[in-house]
Order: sequence, then C-alpha cells, then structure tokens
Amino acid sequence: MRVDKFLKVSRLIKRRTVAQEACDGGRVSVNGRRAKPGAEVRAGDVVEVSFGNRTLRAEITETRESATVEQAGQMYRILEDNINGISS
Repeated sequence: MRVDKFLKVSRLIKRRTVAQEACDGGRVSVNGRRAKPGAEVRAGDVVEVSFGNRTLRAEITETRESATVEQAGQMYRILEDNINGISS
C-alpha cells in the first residue's frame, strides 16, 4: 500500500492530499528513510511523521484499503509521540 494512502486510511493524517504534501515536504519517513507519497509500506514497517513541533513514530500492524474509525486504530501501534522533545 502507498504510504500516503496508509496515512489517510489509518487516520494518522485526515486527508490524502495533506499526506502527499507531508511526504513531498520531507516530513514522512519509512524505516528511517525519507518517503515519497508512492512509497510502499507493509506490516512491520515503522512510519515517522513530523507535524510542526510534534513527531509521531508508529509501527504498521496491518494495511487495509478502507477502515472504520475502530479499525483504523488497529492498523498501527504508537512507538513514540514527542512534542518538543518530550515523550508522551
């Protein structure tokens, strides 16, 4: 699955165009490497997204073409959620 679509379906980012812009802006990485919107992801990959002063690292547990709100939360596991260098 494309990383931009995963970010949208998993609801880590609400719109696919915003996910594409984040990738194009260098704010998304997969397994430690900067990701373009079309980069393929699969279960076990680690996605890192930077939102301003917040960085979120999550491991992909599954991919789906579509998901309900409940299913979206099961698509990833949060590894790290930092705001200004403070882990939460």
